Amino acid sequence: MPTNASHAAIWKIVRTIPHGRVASYGQVARLAGLPRHARMVGAVLGLAPAAMKLPWYRVINSQGRIALPPNSPGFREQRKRLRDEGVIVVKGKIDLKKFGWKAGNDSPLLD
Repeated sequence: MPTNASHAAIWKIVRTIPHGRVASYGQVARLAGLPRHARMVGAVLGLAPAAMKLPWYRVINSQGRIALPPNSPGFREQRKRLRDEGVIVVKGKIDLKKFGWKAGNDSPLLD
């Protein structure tokens, strides 16, 4: 069950995902100190206040896909925001080798 501390840890990690990069729910969970809690990440992202302006759209599933139902408003919004950052999205899929975030390489956070 999420706690305020886990919410803050997840939001902190998501804020650090660089422009034009994506991370998986599982990766965010691990970096937040919550291994094996990928589903919690999705739930907690949904709780983020809009005023936080969290880059939630940079979080995708472990197969490199947008997890929202195809052609739903949320899917279209996530795809648009990613494309606006230069991320190539083809049929809801992102090339993780090209656009995946390697936390230790371009962030002060380490895996």
